[in-house]
Amino acid sequence: MQIILSEFMSLDGVVQAPGGPGEDTDGGFAHGGWSMKFFDPEAMGPVLDAAMARTDALLFGRRTWQAAAAAWPSRGGDPYSDRLNALPKYVASRTLGDDDLTWSRSTLLPAGDAIGAIRELRARDGGGLQVIGSASLAAQLVEHDLVDEYVLMVEPILLGGGKRVFPADGRARTLELVSTATTSTGVLICTYRAARD
Repeated sequence: MQIILSEFMSLDGVVQAPGGPGEDTDGGFAHGGWSMKFFDPEAMGPVLDAAMARTDALLFGRRTWQAAAAAWPSRGGDPYSDRLNALPKYVASRTLGDDDLTWSRSTLLPAGDAIGAIRELRARDGGGLQVIGSASLAAQLVEHDLVDEYVLMVEPILLGGGKRVFPADGRARTLELVSTATTSTGVLICTYRAARD
């Protein structure tokens, strides 16, 4: 499988709490919901739909899974929602238990070795294993060179601080540009693949 990382990202690289004010206030982050005014459904919708169409399973960190599990099961009737609800979902968490996983087809990864379990998932036959949001998990996947493709929606705002997914470890990681598009709201939709030496 290929790990696809999908992120709404500020121009200064912040991915924290794009969807709403209470989504993630860690570190005193006060800009929750910053992404919503830049969402252009005509340009961004097809990109998200295309990524979902080639996804065979979803991979979440705890916080993003909890937010999604509270919102998506009650939605339906459109292809995106129906696909999201039907796909297998893998959750990396040290605090959730199996009884907490109320969203259909959700499976808890081993708390002591989530990265090892993700490596095993990635080694399976299949299409995309998509990570939506999940900043802390996404950062670990980048750090361990497990991301095959990045779908970044770079938005015209500087947030001045917050969670990022790119490590500051001094290592260079070369990417290959696959596509770009610009929205009416000034968002750059950039898709990159990890370069293979």
